[in-house]
Amino acid sequence: MKLGLIGAGGMAATLLEALAAHAPRPLDHLAVLVRDRTKGEALLAAHGELARVASIHADLDGMLHAGAGVVCECAGHGAVREHGAAVLEAGRDLILASTGALADDALLLALRAAATRGGAQILLPAGAVGGLDALAAARLRGTPRVTYVGRKPPGAWRGTKAEGLMDLGALTAPATFYEGSARDAARDFPQNANVAATIALAGVGFEATRVKLVADPGIARNLHELEVESEAVRFHIRLEGVPSPANPKTSLTAGLSMARAVLNRDAVVAV
Repeated sequence: MKLGLIGAGGMAATLLEALAAHAPRPLDHLAVLVRDRTKGEALLAAHGELARVASIHADLDGMLHAGAGVVCECAGHGAVREHGAAVLEAGRDLILASTGALADDALLLALRAAATRGGAQILLPAGAVGGLDALAAARLRGTPRVTYVGRKPPGAWRGTKAEGLMDLGALTAPATFYEGSARDAARDFPQNANVAATIALAGVGFEATRVKLVADPGIARNLHELEVESEAVRFHIRLEGVPSPANPKTSLTAGLSMARAVLNRDAVVAV
């Protein structure tokens, strides 16, 4: 397998660490696209043994020329807008971490068209939440009612619009600062609400998916709750995600979910 990787942050490191531990064989080539070469070098110094050949690239054409058969995006919404269509049009499947970027209808349509032209797929891992398989099945019979609640420690909301809505450092009780659609949540909290976007895409869409975001000083982990009511199934899932050591806005399972998507491409039995 030849793997392309956009980004060299904490999620990329989690992805490569999991692949190194569980891949049945080394990658043929690992090509990393980064703006800061030193970050790419540090990533490969820690995980370069995963691949027979590893390379760092400053432009997408170079990474694709290295033969990346599938590309993992771990660099944020801007990377999806900048590189997504070109990756797909080149015939490479694209595994997205920053699914919240797809709340932009124009971007989603452009990526769909590029994937069609290139004969490629846009793959959305579950990330920090579970139950997407049941939700995707439920939408095939009627229209489910879908609600997502994201609870994180106040520190995980620093650097977002939540800081302008409340004094995060002074909270002594849980405080809800957003209630609305998955589209607005993904747009206004791009580093925190990718889960809401993934749920929307798996289920009833961005407008119909209801979202509540909470800053809770009484928790140390990121809590994700998904409630679905449909003709076929009713369920409520609550997951406690350990925050990524490199970025408390992201659950550790987000990178592990990316790794699972990659491992499935080389698996005899894919679950």
